Amino acid sequence: MVHISDGILPMPVVAAGWIITILLLAITYRWAGRQDDLTQQIPKLSVMVGAFFVASLIHIDIPPSSAHLILNGLVGIVLGPLSYIGIFIGLTLQALLFQHGGITVIGVNALILGVPALICYLSFLIASGRGLPLTLIGGICGGFAVSASVCLLVATLVISGSEFRAVAGLLAIAHIPIIITEAIITGVIVGYLVRVKPELLPIHLKGEKK
Repeated sequence: MVHISDGILPMPVVAAGWIITILLLAITYRWAGRQDDLTQQIPKLSVMVGAFFVASLIHIDIPPSSAHLILNGLVGIVLGPLSYIGIFIGLTLQALLFQHGGITVIGVNALILGVPALICYLSFLIASGRGLPLTLIGGICGGFAVSASVCLLVATLVISGSEFRAVAGLLAIAHIPIIITEAIITGVIVGYLVRVKPELLPIHLKGEKK
């Protein structure tokens, strides 16, 4: 439900979404390249894009509609700067294969989901360095990512026309169960990664709490 379909947004908003997304793709690509060899990050990128893609197929019934998992918080924590690129790829595949979201609005949808992912990466990096429990930090990031994405979605709909205001409010309410669910899922997965694959997390784990 966080995905916007074609034909809803005015062209200036669609164009702005593409311009900002193209800039962010270039920036995050260079950012990721400075941190590590990009060829070594391809397997991790592929796995997380797959997880993001599959999550969109898991729907939670919220009468009179339904919402699906997003996992952009987890994607942000694991992929770091590459999370924006990963989410862009995932959204493109969803739009092409399942008509999940529009083709012309991939730029806007990438902004809505990708920016919170980047914020989660930076927040996790900073908070974990202060010795806070990593599972808790992951859970907070997971819930925040969905909350921020919903806020960006609502803002996008509101600036696109007053007729979307009522729908925007309903979308915000409908995602409350998703926010809680993703906070739990992300926290659990981060806690698991701390134990079995800590190198996937953007921190130095020695001395950190689990």
